Amino acid sequence: MRNALAALLALALVVGAALALAQLGGTVEVKVGDIWVGVSFPIAILLLVLAFLLGHGLLAAWAALRRWPARRRAAQEARRRAQGEATLTRALVSLAAGNAEAARLEMLRARGLLGETPNLLLLSAEAERLAGREDQAAQEFQALAKLPEARFLGLRGLLRQAMQRQDWDAALALAREAEAAQPGAAWLREERAQLAVRTANWREALALAAPEAPRAGLALAAAAQEPDPAKATELERQAFESDPGFAPATLAYALRLRENGSPRRARAVLEQGWLAGPHPDLAAPWLADEPDPLHQVKLAEELVRRNPTHPESRLLLARVALRAGLTGRARAELEALVQDGAPDRHAAGGPDRRAWLLLAELEEAEQGETVAGRAAQGRWLREAARAAPEPGWRCGHCGTAHAAWAPVCDHCGAAGEIGWTSLATAPATS
Repeated sequence: MRNALAALLALALVVGAALALAQLGGTVEVKVGDIWVGVSFPIAILLLVLAFLLGHGLLAAWAALRRWPARRRAAQEARRRAQGEATLTRALVSLAAGNAEAARLEMLRARGLLGETPNLLLLSAEAERLAGREDQAAQEFQALAKLPEARFLGLRGLLRQAMQRQDWDAALALAREAEAAQPGAAWLREERAQLAVRTANWREALALAAPEAPRAGLALAAAAQEPDPAKATELERQAFESDPGFAPATLAYALRLRENGSPRRARAVLEQGWLAGPHPDLAAPWLADEPDPLHQVKLAEELVRRNPTHPESRLLLARVALRAGLTGRARAELEALVQDGAPDRHAAGGPDRRAWLLLAELEEAEQGETVAGRAAQGRWLREAARAAPEPGWRCGHCGTAHAAWAPVCDHCGAAGEIGWTSLATAPATS
């Protein structure tokens, strides 16, 4: 409505101006030599307007003619780009479908249409990797890394390839370059943490570990590499506080405190560790300063006072009681341990082989080399043969047994896989 009113108003103004000019009258005279031209004033105005419009039209046509090659090239470029984008889409579909050869062919067509753009180089590298052509993929990643705006993408691909072929020196160098290109990238932090574990750089692995990662093992491994005793003590403290139930960390920190002249703190650490996760390795340093077997029974009772019914607590009490000649106390603990494993005392979670062997040792101590004693020992030894094996340090990846905890399995090279477990639950050795 407003446009219509504006058009009517403009038309009225034009008509009014034309009428005013027509009534104004007058003549415009132009004389050149002997030639004289005279026209009325309205006609002169009309001729000027027509001349202006004609000149403007000629200039616009000339400008359009000059712009035509550029517009033609732009239109061709737009068509090529649209064709290239369609080709890239088909390449993505081929990659998603796992058709590496089709994806590679589409990439070649797209390169002819679009040139070496970052997206094309990245997809081309992935297509080469999918086809198993790692060398060609590396060339694409290297070309991508030369583009300032896509350098991190190229370095990421090269880093992933270096880690896959276990070229740790190259991986470390690429990680440093990637960190400089994109400081603080979350993905890069995870890769650097994994790389630190692979290269046994435990201090860096601890610094880069995620908050939810098992930090006790990393801190303990870092402490073993630390030449400074004060820093090693701090790392062992971190390992213990991160997981008091991790016996190697508890044991290492307690021994360090004892070496540093803090036996009471060492005993407190051992007691806290036993409460969090009873482990037979913690009993030896707890009893080490007491040579009297009877006094060792008292010390053992003090250690297990907050979890006396735990299988490891019962085994410890039975062992020290038997060593002290308290066979009745030892039998009570062992029978309670066996009873806790009922109704199926040989199922998972029941008493392991150590309980039955202690019972056989107990029968020998009580009855000696008698017929009844040998019969009782034979019974318990048969039970021991059927029972679950005693737990130990074993690799969760290959099942290899280890005399002590270590951050890396020396059989298969797996890091962070060695744990305290029964052979019955560990995988078969490959």
